[in-house]
Amino acid sequence: MSSTSPTPDHGAGPAVAVTGVTKSYGGRPAVDEVTLDVRRGEFFGLLGPNGAGKSTLVEIMEGLRRADSGTVAVFGESPWPRNTRLLPRMGVQTQSSAFFVRQTVHEHLRTVAALFGVEGAAVDATLEAVGLGGRHDVRVDSLSGGQRQRLAIASALVHGPELIFLDEPTASLDPEGRRDLWEVLRGLKARGRTIVYTTHHLDEAEALCDRVGILVEGRLAVVDEPQHLIGTFGAATRLLVPLGRIEEDRAAALPGVTAVTVQGGHLVLETRATGRVLAALDAATGLDGVQTRTPSLEDVYLDITAGRRPRTPLAANNQEQQA
Repeated sequence: MSSTSPTPDHGAGPAVAVTGVTKSYGGRPAVDEVTLDVRRGEFFGLLGPNGAGKSTLVEIMEGLRRADSGTVAVFGESPWPRNTRLLPRMGVQTQSSAFFVRQTVHEHLRTVAALFGVEGAAVDATLEAVGLGGRHDVRVDSLSGGQRQRLAIASALVHGPELIFLDEPTASLDPEGRRDLWEVLRGLKARGRTIVYTTHHLDEAEALCDRVGILVEGRLAVVDEPQHLIGTFGAATRLLVPLGRIEEDRAAALPGVTAVTVQGGHLVLETRATGRVLAALDAATGLDGVQTRTPSLEDVYLDITAGRRPRTPLAANNQEQQA
C-alpha cells in the first residue's frame, strides 16, 4: 500500500520456486517432495484439509522454517537462513500473528511501518483499506478476534510488499468482512502484487485465485486454474427435486443419474449428463421447482481429498504444462 514499494517485474522468473521440498516431524512427513512455482503477479491458493501441510509449506517459503531437503527461492534468493534483503519485499500474515497489545491500533501499525521506513500516510490508508479506519485509538487488547485479524492483515500490507503471504486471513471475519477483504486483495493483484493464500473457504479460492494447489497428506495432488480443474474432473451437477415429486428408486433409474440422496426437503440427483436427466425428469414429473447446482471447486476438492479421483496423472500433466 506504500507508494514507495518496488514495481513488480513480470518478465523475470517466478516469485517463488519450490523444488523437492520435504519437512518431517517425528518421522512423519508434513511436506513430502513438493515442487511448484508461484508466478509473479499471480494470486495462488494453497488448499488442503487440516494437517495437509499448508502452513508448514508456507512457513518454509517465508523463511520462517527450514526444510529438511529441497530448495526454495523467493525472487531468486533463498529465504533461509533469515534473508534481510527479502524482508521489505514480503508481507506475512500468520495464523498466530503477534501484536503490541498495549498500543492503540494506529500506534501498533505505525510501529510496524517504521520498521520498514514507511511514511505515516500509508498507515492511515492501510487501516481504511482493511476496515479499521474508525478504530485508530482503540487498544489492541480491546479488539475482537475479527478486528485483530484485520490488523494482522494490515501489518502484512502496510509497507507495500511485492509478495504477500496470507494464512487463512478470513478465518475470523464475518461475511461482510470477507467480501471487503476480497476487494482489497483484488486491488493488490491489479497493482501487480503476488499473493500466496491458504483458505478453507473454497468459494473464496474459486472467486479469487488464478491457480490453486491442493495438498493431501503433505503431497501436492494437483496445480491448476480453478475453472480448468472443474472441467477436467467432470464433477457432478446436482438437481434438487422437491420431495414427493418422484420416488427415490424411480429417480435413481432415470438415464444419466449416478446417485440419489435426500437433503433438506429435496431429492438430490447427481449426474454428469444434465440435459439427459432434465429431459427424462421433465417427461416423468415436470420441472416445476427443480433447481440446478452446477459443479464448483468445492466438488473437485472433495473428490481429490477423499481419494475418489486418481491424482497422479493430473498432477504430472500439470507439471509438464508449467515446465
